[in-house]
Amino acid sequence: MIPAQIEREILIEAPIDVVWRVVTEPEHIQRWFATEAELERKQGGSGVLSFRNDTTYYLQVETFDPPHRFAYRWLHEKGSRAQPGNSTLVEFTLEPESSNTRLRVVESGFDEMDWTDDEKTKFVEDHTSGWQHFAELLRDYAPRANSGVRE
Repeated sequence: MIPAQIEREILIEAPIDVVWRVVTEPEHIQRWFATEAELERKQGGSGVLSFRNDTTYYLQVETFDPPHRFAYRWLHEKGSRAQPGNSTLVEFTLEPESSNTRLRVVESGFDEMDWTDDEKTKFVEDHTSGWQHFAELLRDYAPRANSGVRE
């Protein structure tokens, strides 16, 4: 059975305003996630994320609620409107925890995609390991972003 969503939760040793910038500002996104990033930082905004494996995803911002919730749809074809069935939903939820930030990342909607079960299973496997990897990079990068240290 294919799970309904992929979820990762981490504690980041940086204040919520720093983590918010790290997950929503292109110059920071390029340090822990995508090799290239463009993003209209507003609800309904669009964006592009490119990765080392020559994959480019177009995205549409669904929620932009600083500094607690950022969500976008991606995987839809360029020029098409992102919606359930042609894209998945990625949601970042941030909560302050003392001087740190609890970040939850959820990707959902792949069960609604018009893919074979084998394609869905491979996607879930790839993105499960991908979100684990990128969550660790984010957890390690955000404290450096807070101190002003650049790679």
